[in-house]
Amino acid sequence: MVAVLGAVVVIAGGTGATAESGWWVATATPSPESEVNATGEPERGTDADGNVTGYIDAHTHMFMDLGMGGNAVCGSTWSEKGIADALKDCDRHGVSILENLTNSAAGRGILDKHDTVGWPTFKDWPTYSSFTHQQMYYKWVERAWRGGQRVMVNDMVSNPGLCPILGIVAGPNKYSCDDMDTVRRQIKATYDLQNYVDKQYGGAGKGWYRVVKTPEQARKVVADGKLAVVLGVEVSEPFGCKQVLGAPQCTKADIDKGLDELKGKGVSSMFLCHKFDNALCGVRYDESTAGLLVNVGQFLTTGTWWNPTTCKEGQVADNTVIGGVLPSEIAAVPGLPAVLPVYPKGPHCNPRGLTELGEYALRGMIKRNMIVEMDHMSAKAAGRALDILEAEAYPGAVSSHDWMAEPYMERLYALGGFASQYGHTATEFAAQWKETKPLRDKYGVAYGYGTDMNGFGGTAAPPTDAAKISYPFTGRDGTVFERQVTGERTWDYNAEGVPHYGLVPDWIESLRVLEGSEIVDDLAAGSESYLRTWGATADFEPGANLASGAIASASSTERNLLKDLKPGNAIDGKTSTRWASRWGQDDAWLQVEFLSARQVGKVTIEWEQAHARQYRVQTSLDGKRWRDVAIVGRGDGGLDTVRLDRPVSARFVRVQGVERATKYGYSIKELGVFS
Repeated sequence: MVAVLGAVVVIAGGTGATAESGWWVATATPSPESEVNATGEPERGTDADGNVTGYIDAHTHMFMDLGMGGNAVCGSTWSEKGIADALKDCDRHGVSILENLTNSAAGRGILDKHDTVGWPTFKDWPTYSSFTHQQMYYKWVERAWRGGQRVMVNDMVSNPGLCPILGIVAGPNKYSCDDMDTVRRQIKATYDLQNYVDKQYGGAGKGWYRVVKTPEQARKVVADGKLAVVLGVEVSEPFGCKQVLGAPQCTKADIDKGLDELKGKGVSSMFLCHKFDNALCGVRYDESTAGLLVNVGQFLTTGTWWNPTTCKEGQVADNTVIGGVLPSEIAAVPGLPAVLPVYPKGPHCNPRGLTELGEYALRGMIKRNMIVEMDHMSAKAAGRALDILEAEAYPGAVSSHDWMAEPYMERLYALGGFASQYGHTATEFAAQWKETKPLRDKYGVAYGYGTDMNGFGGTAAPPTDAAKISYPFTGRDGTVFERQVTGERTWDYNAEGVPHYGLVPDWIESLRVLEGSEIVDDLAAGSESYLRTWGATADFEPGANLASGAIASASSTERNLLKDLKPGNAIDGKTSTRWASRWGQDDAWLQVEFLSARQVGKVTIEWEQAHARQYRVQTSLDGKRWRDVAIVGRGDGGLDTVRLDRPVSARFVRVQGVERATKYGYSIKELGVFS
């Protein structure tokens, strides 16, 4: 850091097309530097109701250049030596197999070359369709902040399957492929960037880039008009929790140690799985060529290919995947066959859901008041995760970039969760905003975007004629924007879409052109909406399970010489034990008795395979006169959460069977009763 401070020059007007001064302008900026091309004081404070205002990007990867061994993304987010070092030429990148395979818009062959020159000309990069060039240089992020963005979730990211492939085709790797090593490296870089920006603004705490650990810190940062940076984790093998030939490679102790470490470093949100089936859960598959590459990565790191089945009627589907012949350059990687498996007809469902270790990790996140990222879980895993979150009444659930199966969206909002939409082209984003708005209005939730910038999804393409913008334009808070300039390169949204993060304000202006102020106002309420979810998550305290310590009894118990299936097993706090009724009884029941009458508002039932198709939840004050407080007519097993229309006073709570779903009796792993 000393080296850069010796090189900075004091520029009274800051860096940009016009000279201005104020708390939002750096007093000492490296020279040369990228321009910001924004004029005007960023909005500060809260509204009359105490709500903060500002856009939220709930899914970014600022430091992907430090992930996947250091070869996935060319160019750095910042450098102590300045922009010429951070965005220098990609010398080893002339023939980039990964770039050519994934950048379909460029129209290159797999071994074609592209111009590797970065600063100051940037002839061929970054572009909206490229996954392999830096898009989040910190001055570009500064322009997005000046455009009204107030919350950014920075997900630490890597992939241990693609990492060794890149080490061969683009290597040698600079860094370890271990996911947790990468997470630590990227977290450190996030804090280092905060310090770097602070020194340009006069000292600790004065810069616009603020890493936050709590929703209270975030509210203060947003109220001050600065950018609150939330730390998240999106890796394929958190805590070493990979699976090899289906066998988990981590323990519950590893999970606890890892969660404690992340919490201590300020991480607030996390994905349980990403791209690969791991020891915690199955994934929602990638489609097309990207899916083919990820499937190869899964095979290399786990010894297993994806194993999709054709979805049965009523199942929530995952994405449909492809098999086939690998490109020869990829097939040359040692250990790979030339052909992928042949898959059944779609739609495809991943049969792998949330594992026992995955449920332990999920409950560990709840225990530590962390936000659970629902995206990338298989539909089966996400459904089970939502079952658990609903049973706990835990609000900390987020879908940050359109990777959760859409049928689950209302369940997420009902919990108090938050969702943001992938940063598609303006026309597509506006259409999806309009389509999904009635559901958000139902739950009083605002909107956000998840650009996945520096991820492997691509950014917004050039707009249609109807979505083109005029320069200069004025943002929602009065800031005026000219075309963004970096070195000798001037970027025009109308021609280039969103090639880097600095054009996010231009993209928002394009949304305004399409849909008027309503969509912009909805997005501007996004930070408040996200912080409400985070605040409720941080404040969450689990309710006491009234069934714990109660007296359990049942109409009957299955006789089994090998297993104890008594009623008390259903309230012992362990899903490894269970109560089972005698076979063939549709009217069998299980009940709990409290020492005194208690208010009952919710009942949870963790069924074993032998579940009820129809059942009643009943309460009683004396154990003789029973009252139906809930009737379930389409039970499908798993974890049921039954909420009463209104709390009732009861000394006895009973699950009364009406119709069995199997030829056996009824079997309950755990019964929970909550006020």
